[in-house]
Amino acid sequence: MRCDASPAASPCRAAQPAAAVFTECRGRAERDAVVFLDSLFGWLGVDMGIDLGTCNTLVCVRGEGIVLNEPSVVAVRKGTNRVLQNGNAVGVVAKEMLGKSPGSISVIRPLKNGVIADFDITEAMLSYFIRKVTGGNRLVRPRVVIAVPSGITAVEKRAVYNSAERAGARRVYLVQEPMAAGIGAGLPIAEPTASMIVDIGGGTTEVAIMSLADVSVSDSIRVAGDELDDAIINHMKRTYNMHIGPQTAEQIKIEIGSACQLNEELTREVRGRDMISGLPRKTVVTSQEIREALKEPVSQIIEAVTRTLERAEPELAADLVDNGVHLAGGGALLRGLRQVLADATGLEVRIVDDPLSCVARGTSVYLENLSRWKDTMESDEDEA
Repeated sequence: MRCDASPAASPCRAAQPAAAVFTECRGRAERDAVVFLDSLFGWLGVDMGIDLGTCNTLVCVRGEGIVLNEPSVVAVRKGTNRVLQNGNAVGVVAKEMLGKSPGSISVIRPLKNGVIADFDITEAMLSYFIRKVTGGNRLVRPRVVIAVPSGITAVEKRAVYNSAERAGARRVYLVQEPMAAGIGAGLPIAEPTASMIVDIGGGTTEVAIMSLADVSVSDSIRVAGDELDDAIINHMKRTYNMHIGPQTAEQIKIEIGSACQLNEELTREVRGRDMISGLPRKTVVTSQEIREALKEPVSQIIEAVTRTLERAEPELAADLVDNGVHLAGGGALLRGLRQVLADATGLEVRIVDDPLSCVARGTSVYLENLSRWKDTMESDEDEA
């Protein structure tokens, strides 16, 4: 008697599809359960978006907007890295000590050029900000969306993930700063048309042309607000033999700094330490000499913008004739920069509303609809 060798007659092969279906269903059920629990925890917890800047950190909460805006500064005891005041010498409190602390205290900015330079201090800073926003309620840890420079490496991304997780985040999503800035500025980045953003922060300048919810072409240079401040500090040393601190340089930049000639030139009194005698003294500087001091870093920013435009696809470049360029970040407020960029590109250049909070507002939009924007982000799940 012959055996029927057809596939249907084999009990082992007949059982395989059923097992596969069971495994697939179980896997789908587990994934759905994880998504459900994650959403439930999201409603019970305080999900937040963070603009982790070199100079300032802004935090927004889903449904509430921006709830924290403090300097990215931490004061620690030298030799131990223990944060002063029981872990509370962070942000505004720490910045007040900058340049005025005794030898036993270090006032640290743990981020440099937009990336983490000191892992432990960044963790302590994030932990403080998260604790301050949540009121210390750790029953349900938050999901966190963090904006990062587009040019950072995989190692630098991993440092952000680890710092946020150790600081108390349940899940961490990373979004490119230009995308967050574009969304925060209300640009139609998901539409089939080009939107261009130039985000000049403290540590980096992010330049990007976006379309269809993705970055088409971008550039990230580590020349931004800090470099402008350093240029002023170096000018005071060379020209006046005077040493000034970064806070004084920043105030000079804000009050009389410019990228092009002003209708009425400005002056400002500057106080610092004489590099020869070591004694305190004061002098007066003009907007004209500060403009000359800023010429090199401003030129590098302009070059990054023109370089990005030269790499754009023809159709996207054509869109920008009508759509123009949008300036964001604290550097957007430098007098005359908008006009200098317009002259260099031949395009209309606009400063977005509230450029200092643009990136943070963008992370808030991500928080409101994580499922919609998930494909434009990276998460610690992807790294697992």
